[in-house]
Amino acid sequence: MDNSKPRAEKGVLYIVATPIGNMGDMTFRAVDILQSVDTVLAEDTRHTAGLLRHFNIRTNLVSCHEHNEAVRAGQLVEKLIAGESAALVSNAGTPAVSDPGYRVVTEAIANNIPVVPIPGASAAIAALSASAMPSDRFCFIGFVPKKKGRQETLLKHLEERTETLVFYESPRRLIALLKSIEQHMGDRRAVVARELTKIHEEFLRGRVRDLIDRLEKRNHIKGEVTLLIAGKPDEPAVDPDVLEKEIRHALLEEPQSTARLAASLAKRYNGSKNEIYQEILKIKAQLVEGADND
Repeated sequence: MDNSKPRAEKGVLYIVATPIGNMGDMTFRAVDILQSVDTVLAEDTRHTAGLLRHFNIRTNLVSCHEHNEAVRAGQLVEKLIAGESAALVSNAGTPAVSDPGYRVVTEAIANNIPVVPIPGASAAIAALSASAMPSDRFCFIGFVPKKKGRQETLLKHLEERTETLVFYESPRRLIALLKSIEQHMGDRRAVVARELTKIHEEFLRGRVRDLIDRLEKRNHIKGEVTLLIAGKPDEPAVDPDVLEKEIRHALLEEPQSTARLAASLAKRYNGSKNEIYQEILKIKAQLVEGADND
């Protein structure tokens, strides 16, 4: 068995995952690679400097963020072609996954430079593994667009997906995103994973509406957030008694058009809009007949 430490090879770009909170999640291989490369490209050099100090790594740091990535990619390729080695890191987790790095990797591959992943922490995978949501199939979305129109278009596109959906979101925009999901996808099962691997790690599990109510009672929400939303069920399951009660309540207490009510209930209960529409018409007729008999 070869117990020698892995050393960086010349002319190779390493994509190195770093901890998302707990320094104990740094892998031995990641430390060895960061110690032996010629350059570490970092999303935020000040942040990564702290990580390197923690592991007594003195490798040269160069910034590589969303504003200078295109320039850095060209400069890096020249050095790699000349025989240097480099490692790319983000502030936390795996680079190029909702973080800078895509352009660097693309440019390296275009120039036939070997790109080697050094796997490690990922907030999406960590949250999914402890969520109790279906994990055999999932769709990673990352951060949704900030503009309302683009966000609505994305959510409508995702409405029919049956796998678990994994989002990243700012704590400031979390409640607004949950409300938008409820509007476009209905009251699905959901999990909010916050401050993963840190002291105040928290998992909130429930329906979308339940999570909105719980979060709105807080003065503030802190920390990085991973949000998981259940996919659309393959087979709609609508409890007839619950549905009838909901329709009667809506017709008596919150009058609205039949089409609008049918669309709202179809999303909430993952049912057929046409079937619910017919059920509303039937209950409407019953209510009218009952009023006439009175």
